[in-house]
Amino acid sequence: MVEFRHLKTLAALRDAGSLVEAADRIHLTQSALSHQIKDLEDRLNCSLFIRKTKPICFTSAGKRLLALADELLPMIRNAERDIARLAGGETGRLNICIECHSCFDWLMPTIDHFRHNWPEVEMDLSTGFSFLPLPALARGDLDLVITSDPEPKAGIEYIPLFSYESILVMHTKHPLTHQRCVQPSDLKSETLITYPVDQSRLDVFTRFLDPAGVEPNHTRTSELTVMIMQLVASGRGVSALPNWAVEEYLQRNLVAAKPLGEKGLWCTLYAAIREEQVQAEFMQDFLNTARDITFRNLPGIKTA
Repeated sequence: MVEFRHLKTLAALRDAGSLVEAADRIHLTQSALSHQIKDLEDRLNCSLFIRKTKPICFTSAGKRLLALADELLPMIRNAERDIARLAGGETGRLNICIECHSCFDWLMPTIDHFRHNWPEVEMDLSTGFSFLPLPALARGDLDLVITSDPEPKAGIEYIPLFSYESILVMHTKHPLTHQRCVQPSDLKSETLITYPVDQSRLDVFTRFLDPAGVEPNHTRTSELTVMIMQLVASGRGVSALPNWAVEEYLQRNLVAAKPLGEKGLWCTLYAAIREEQVQAEFMQDFLNTARDITFRNLPGIKTA
């Protein structure tokens, strides 16, 4: 009665917290996902979750199926991985470069998990803060680049990982906390703290300030998110950062945050890969592992 697809659907619903986001994650329409759940409830003659609750509240029957999903889905994933390895004799190299300072929070757990499952794949990690990684990827020096700034390049494919909102973080008593959102002109008198990256690669400039012809009063840089947070919390400036990277500081009321613009500034993080490597089993497994870990652990992100 209970099928593999049902377990995947329930797990996605729990992890996403809404029907809309769960449908996106498993590539179904919301109508198809709702129909699938209703079909399963009819088969089992019981409800699996309480409608119109946020976050979604599962019934005892729903929780029992989720426990089954948590037991079986990793086993099936591991079996598929082993079969792919046996069928293809997959060995390879995965030299990764990141252009996102705050990505370490989710990338390191992804790498740890991947190393355990693919010990025969040689791995290395570097940062693209002092060189241009995309030409190195095209040359074959790198195998995967994590970037939010895709550039059309022959032979390179960009795989979306997830979308996130870039928000302006400020001191808890900053005057901008009284506004519903921040406009470009609000930053004319501010010190903007960024990572040490060229302004042409920062969304707060290319998609928010530059189109409005606005420059902040001052800019300063710091390599570490925790240091940026210390500077912001002490009133030394404001900073535009991913929502998930500052959630902990917001929860502890160390800083405040506001959307950039009326609709917010949403960005997408991509994995850039050479076309001939996209379908490699170990590469696909790395991408799937990255998505699993990010959607399980990062608050406020969406399916790209």
